[in-house]
Amino acid sequence: MGALLGLIAAIAYGASDFVAGLASRRSTATNVTAIALIVELLASIVATAIFPGSGPTSQALIWGAVSGIGSAVGTLALYQGFAVGRMSIVATLAGVLTVVVPAVVGILLGNRVSVLMAIGLIVAVVAVGFTSWTPRASGAGRSGALYGVIAGAAFALLFIALDQAGTASGAWPLTAGQLVACLLVAPLVLRGLRSSPPSRPAVWLAVVAGLTGGLAGLVYLIATGLGELVVVAVITAMYPAATVLLARFVLHEHWTRMHVAGLMLSVVAVLAVALG
Repeated sequence: MGALLGLIAAIAYGASDFVAGLASRRSTATNVTAIALIVELLASIVATAIFPGSGPTSQALIWGAVSGIGSAVGTLALYQGFAVGRMSIVATLAGVLTVVVPAVVGILLGNRVSVLMAIGLIVAVVAVGFTSWTPRASGAGRSGALYGVIAGAAFALLFIALDQAGTASGAWPLTAGQLVACLLVAPLVLRGLRSSPPSRPAVWLAVVAGLTGGLAGLVYLIATGLGELVVVAVITAMYPAATVLLARFVLHEHWTRMHVAGLMLSVVAVLAVALG
């Protein structure tokens, strides 16, 4: 059941990122990030009311705050990458690194890694190279890939911090994290609103992205209580598949053979880590 909910969370996260990507092409990434994070904060407050756990502890709140740093930086980088680059490349790089970095941290902390998981990590590195390759070294392509790497590293911090926070305090770490994320992006948003206020379509798309992301966070939280955290986290990290597929069939983004190979290797890498 936990794995199934993790898959549902992955689909919701992927759909949220796709909608946010559309909004980022109609407004600035900072404006879209702010709206989405505020909506997600409201959703996390509702989740805390439903899943209060044993109440907030200093450890849960501190690690939740750290997760907020990853949420703010990751969301901002991801949406900026969607605005200047290709969704397929940005989303895939972010998703693969979200899996690889926590796995490497686990190894450094002494966690045992199976042969299958080690193979998955190696395949993931190759997948990153394939998906970031472009026939012509265009500035937009490089920028999109760079933002994908930053987003993946930041989301990895989010996953690691929430893992350290645990589930005993219910959704309190999630609320603390979203509050910190909103505070971090506030200065950028205030400056951006003066120069470029968001259009109404961009606002509505950002709201939808926030609602979908908030739903994904709630489902992910429930999933971690019903299944193994490693399995749930890795399955949830497959969210770029939904984003990439939507970008391909809705926006008709072109895939080269190298990109197709990279996307396929990304799925193999994530599955290998999950099964390992």
